[in-house]
Order: sequence, then structure tokens, then C-alpha cells
Amino acid sequence: MNLDLRTAAVVTSLVGAAVIVAWRVRETRRPVTTASLVAPPLGMSTGFLMFLFPATRVPIAWAIAAFAAGAIFFAYPLIATSTLTREGDVVTMKRSKVFLVVLLGIVAVRFALRAWVEQYVSVLQTGSLVFILAFGMLLPWRLVMYARYRALVSATRG
Repeated sequence: MNLDLRTAAVVTSLVGAAVIVAWRVRETRRPVTTASLVAPPLGMSTGFLMFLFPATRVPIAWAIAAFAAGAIFFAYPLIATSTLTREGDVVTMKRSKVFLVVLLGIVAVRFALRAWVEQYVSVLQTGSLVFILAFGMLLPWRLVMYARYRALVSATRG
């Protein structure tokens, strides 16, 4: 890959990671709602439109492996370190001291995996696999958080 393209990819990835970390820290200060839990996976799912472009396509077995890796290895630490609490009339996410470390660790592992995978497939296919892995991480985490949120809301109503 061209050095300028590689540099741009690294810088873009680091900026994206910083934005996500800042967003996650800020998100813990706001009340949790159904929309705040459901919107990210729905919004991110539009990224699957990239597969309309043939150069981004990967074999289905690779896609399944990337999704499974995200769901198994990356979603679990997020699920384990994300706690919802009831504060008056609102539900908030309790900030865990470990959560930021877990999030930064996930970013580092994803970044390292991206560099490794990029040696074997195109930049666009690497991006596709990282996207699928990230979606595999986000979807189970948000589904578990939604189930916990519904349980908290239901417990206070009944």
C-alpha cells in the first residue's frame, strides 16, 4: 500500500478511536433511553451498504468469523464493565474505572488486527472485516444493555 494511504488510514483510525472514547465517556453522563441504546446499532447497520461496492466484499466465512470474534472476544468485556443504575426517575450508565481501560484495549487490539489482516487482503476488505468485527461487538453489547434497561424500568413500574 502507498505510504501516504497507510498514513491516512492510521491517522483516521486514531482520530476515530479518540472520538469514540470521548463519546463513550460523555455518554455515561446522560440518562439511558431506549433510543440511546438502539440507535447506535441501527445507525451502524447502514454501513453494510458498503458491500454494494464489489471491492469491499469478503468471503462469507471471513465475515462470520469477524462477527463472531467481535461478539465473543470484544463484546464480553464491554458487557461485563457496563452497569446501569437507577437514579431517581432516570436510568444511567454507571462509569466503571475498568471500562475505559477495556475500551482502549479493544481499540489497540482492533488496530493491531487491522495491521495484520491488511497484509493479506486489500485495504477495502480490511475495512470491511473491521467494520463487521465492530458490529459484532456493538450489537450483543447493546442488546444486553437494552435487556438490563427494560428490567430496571419494569422493576420500578411494578
